[in-house]
Amino acid sequence: MTFSLAYANKDLAVKNGCLGCHAVNEKLVGPSYKDIATKYGGNPQAVEMLTQNILQGGSGKWGEMAMPAQTGLSKKNAEKLSKWIMQGAN
Repeated sequence: MTFSLAYANKDLAVKNGCLGCHAVNEKLVGPSYKDIATKYGGNPQAVEMLTQNILQGGSGKWGEMAMPAQTGLSKKNAEKLSKWIMQGAN
């Protein structure tokens, strides 16, 4: 059985608890993935910036709620998630 890249990245998001705070189309605790892709869509550094935000955490970009650092995630997997988000999280 083969899996598409998008399916693999959704599984990665599920496995790492990302969907506990984020949804594809609606705001939960954090912004939706669609809103993230829209906000940073014109930024050529978006994938690298999101990768760093995932790994290091952050606050102030989407309100006062802080995103915790995802220290158990490798940079390679954080980058896969960032690319998936920027491609619409489909």
